[in-house]
Amino acid sequence: MSAEEIDRLKLLELVKDKRLKVTQAATLMGVSRRQVYRLLEKYETDGPAGLVSKKRGMPSNRAYPEEFRQRAISIVREKYSDFGPTFAAEKLSENHDISISKETLRLWMIEEAMWATRAQRIKRVHQPRYRRECFGELVQIDGSQHWWFEDRGPKCTLLVYIDDATSQLMHMEFAPSESAFSYFNATKNYIEKHGKPLAFYSDKHGVFRVNKKGATTGDGMTQFGRALHELQIQIICANTPQAKGRVERVNRTLQDRLVKEMRLEGISTMKVANDYLGTYIRQHNSKFAKDPLNLKNLHRPVDDIDELEDYFCWKEDRTVSRNLTLQYDKVVYMLEPTEFAKGLWKKRVTIYDYPDGRLDIRYQGRSLRYSSYDKVQQVRQAQETDSKRLDEVLDFIKKEQEKNPMERSKKAPRRTGQGERKKQQ
Repeated sequence: MSAEEIDRLKLLELVKDKRLKVTQAATLMGVSRRQVYRLLEKYETDGPAGLVSKKRGMPSNRAYPEEFRQRAISIVREKYSDFGPTFAAEKLSENHDISISKETLRLWMIEEAMWATRAQRIKRVHQPRYRRECFGELVQIDGSQHWWFEDRGPKCTLLVYIDDATSQLMHMEFAPSESAFSYFNATKNYIEKHGKPLAFYSDKHGVFRVNKKGATTGDGMTQFGRALHELQIQIICANTPQAKGRVERVNRTLQDRLVKEMRLEGISTMKVANDYLGTYIRQHNSKFAKDPLNLKNLHRPVDDIDELEDYFCWKEDRTVSRNLTLQYDKVVYMLEPTEFAKGLWKKRVTIYDYPDGRLDIRYQGRSLRYSSYDKVQQVRQAQETDSKRLDEVLDFIKKEQEKNPMERSKKAPRRTGQGERKKQQ
């Protein structure tokens, strides 16, 4: 008997013993008074068995022919093998004129091992990964967007660097967002303080790897990945959040402890918070850091700290036109027409776009003087100039450069995380 039938049996016994009125029993069962009398009659005649539905065990009126079932299953297996029962039932109705309930299809898919019940879905087991042995062997990095200043300041991102071997917080820095230029600044500060680790361990954010499917241009590296490659630092992207659990867990700790510490200190801006982070890191590490299995420090020194800014900048190559111009960020730049620059026609030069807004144009490491040229119409006229008028055009360019030498255009767009455009010295 089902639970509903057992409840009816108890109510009918109460009615039979005159401890419950028929009207009350009908209300509790959700049936009419006449149906209660019918059930009482069946109970007196056949006992509890009379309350069991006679349809139980009988084939359904909506039973589908085996041929129909096989056809539906065949289509699902061929075209919708990774669809859920609800979605697959919709597609069968829309595309194949097969009308079937999602629950019936669910049962068929379970029988054919094409769908697992909730109980059968065993969660993936993420076994713990042993720590690396040496300090500086692997540093986990991540950005955590949060209301770090609660209602006292804007929502921002905290960039976190934690050593895998010791769980030491190595560096933290607040930034408006998780962008390439934010990581440029933070990683440069990290290396100046600690040296170069063997590898960084990150998620699959677009800063760390090219996520666009079918990307065919470029070398397959992001700007941040290129900078690390030049510094001989490996970047490893984790497949799951659990794989970089150390930095994920410390983010939760920081969202609790750091937020409250800054509340007590009355900190409400990123600038003041970045100055305070050194103090917090020392307090945090004194409580949570561990000793490494191997005391060797694998951080490598940097030969020239001053050269780091040339690594941590946005670099793109451009071809010099016949008129000694090139385009970058929708702005035309004109090279100073020196004898050296005149020989760069059709050569590839490299643009160094720094986080603070400075811009440098170099050929084989040699800086080239330039000025911005925003008047598109004049550029078009210069490009259409024949060789007889080239000297006249170059004279015009020279005069423009004397007015504003090495100035980056104010009309050039600014990338996320990049500082205000500044005049290059």
